[in-house]
Amino acid sequence: MNHPRLFSTHLAHQVLPNSLTNSKSKIVYVYRNLLDRFISDRKFFLKTNQEPDFEPLPVEEAFDMFCKGIHSFGPFWEHILGYWKASLENPDRVLFLKYEDVKSDPISSAVKIAEFVGMPFSEEEEKRGLIGEISELCSFEKMKNWEVNKRGIHRGSIENSSFFRKGEIGDWKNHLSPEMAERLQQIMDEKMSECGLML
Repeated sequence: MNHPRLFSTHLAHQVLPNSLTNSKSKIVYVYRNLLDRFISDRKFFLKTNQEPDFEPLPVEEAFDMFCKGIHSFGPFWEHILGYWKASLENPDRVLFLKYEDVKSDPISSAVKIAEFVGMPFSEEEEKRGLIGEISELCSFEKMKNWEVNKRGIHRGSIENSSFFRKGEIGDWKNHLSPEMAERLQQIMDEKMSECGLML
């Protein structure tokens, strides 16, 4: 394969192959508010489930399982902490970003990513407005409206549009109660505070 190559994964850092973690590869990890992530995951799985007679769990029961760490990719706190610790140990190889920061300030995020992967923007590119153009091209709204993402099919059966719902910050408030949010925040405070990560 030609270099550079780009791969994406939902795997936790702890289970990445040694050939990746011991290499010079760069890892960009994007964390999202867990309340929004829970809703996004739930909506995706409900939309793409192809089991006949599928009966979804009530949101309260699914949320309870999520809070207990029962999830397709393991407990969310282990997932986040794995990449967070890796970013502290190897800041030149692992970049830890928050989705909310990327969404609210895409230009600064694009600059940060470009510098991290060793391909910073030149002054000329910045003056030409290239950073803004790239940020716009990579925006959630733009990608959602690409023809391939409106009509394409992933792996033979999942509509590409399933991967693009809203991408909004704080949409969880339309689906979860304040008490549920407080419960998850307490779990986050307990799990993350010892590592200096405040989310």
